[in-house]
Amino acid sequence: YDVYRREGGYRSVEKALKTMAPDAVTEEVKKAGLRGRGGAGFPAGMKWSFLAKPEGVPRHLVCNADESEPGTFKDRYLMEFLPHLLIEGLIVASYALGSNATYIYIRGEYAWITDILEVAISEAKANGWLGNNILGSGFNCEIYVQRGAGAYICGEETALIESLEGKRGNPRIKPPFPAVKGVWDRPTVVNNVETLAAVVP
Repeated sequence: YDVYRREGGYRSVEKALKTMAPDAVTEEVKKAGLRGRGGAGFPAGMKWSFLAKPEGVPRHLVCNADESEPGTFKDRYLMEFLPHLLIEGLIVASYALGSNATYIYIRGEYAWITDILEVAISEAKANGWLGNNILGSGFNCEIYVQRGAGAYICGEETALIESLEGKRGNPRIKPPFPAVKGVWDRPTVVNNVETLAAVVP
């Protein structure tokens, strides 16, 4: 944490929470042209803008850290060696989306990375980047890590959501899309690890 902070870490959280409205963060991501790094290449800002915002209904951000494609390791590398970069991206994205409870769904085989992420989340919380009223902004956010059971299909976002809810990881029929009915039938955005890490400039 100390090294990440010394090198400018969490400046994006400060900028977003202190100087920008949530919708302005989404517009910034749109202007940057950030595309999903999970394979589909769908514009991240556009995906965020699809999120339904019914009054009184919680919204969620879910980080897809399943990475079960054989031979892939880009997300593993980011989580193992730059966990605070992912956490910073998650906080900024959670603020933009209004997600007070954000989840990292990680493949079961990444047990040691789960421990790394839990430590990094604890460090971020201890330094005021997570919890209630972050930086006096009135925004509350907690990040939870959920291990999967190693099912390849859970890399697909609706199967991942089913598994996160404690069910068998079967894909859902769409529509409705997760942006309308996702985790626990609440509006949900699912983004890949690298996509969320790239939210931090």
